[in-house]
Amino acid sequence: MLTKTRAIILHVTPYNDTYSMVHVYTEVYGRATYLVAARRKHKSRVSNAHFMPLSIVEMEVEHKKNRDIQRLKEVRILYPLVNIPSHPVKNTIALFLAETLYRIIHSSEPDAKLFDYLYHSIRHLEILEHGIANFHLVFLIYLTRHLGIFPNAELQTPDSLFDLLNGVFTTQQPAHPHFLNKEESLVFARLLRMNYENMALYTFSRKERNLIVQQIFVYYRLHSVEFPEIKSLAVMQALYD
Repeated sequence: MLTKTRAIILHVTPYNDTYSMVHVYTEVYGRATYLVAARRKHKSRVSNAHFMPLSIVEMEVEHKKNRDIQRLKEVRILYPLVNIPSHPVKNTIALFLAETLYRIIHSSEPDAKLFDYLYHSIRHLEILEHGIANFHLVFLIYLTRHLGIFPNAELQTPDSLFDLLNGVFTTQQPAHPHFLNKEESLVFARLLRMNYENMALYTFSRKERNLIVQQIFVYYRLHSVEFPEIKSLAVMQALYD
């Protein structure tokens, strides 16, 4: 039976000479993979333009729980992205975040709040004019809410340390090596006060911004079973050179 679902494009990989696999996060089925023809007919209802990273689409699919790779019949752009593909910084951010989501989201169970977060975040990036340099920082830290690992900042003070393993600020040095020093903890605390509405008011040096991303990824790895190297991170870090 065919069903329709909204979806966000994460990644496309070759399957063989004839087909490619499109990895998406769907509203109805959670993380899913669909098989599409690599070479499509002229009047095909599926085209390469539909599968740009972070594209928001509506898909008509044949989805069965016992299949790892599902079948896609039709796809259409639900929210056209114009600024993200044409803006060099936004495009780099989109590629980076799409790869991160592809690597860290594994569940095939639907999560309406996570889908809404991704959907509205992408739309916000599309129209964003100020604070673009901080967008990926805010996106990554608030993604942890939907992964169930959002840091607890209740005990944060100017002298506290952030315990990456337990996700809390503490005045005592942890007995393990996974914590930030005072200076790093202050920078991390600034991040936790940011959101999409106020992020343009915060400034970070290139060193601080890259350090924050590295810290967030260490945090992800400590709390996620599988979180491999993000290949586009180097491009992201070089963006503001």
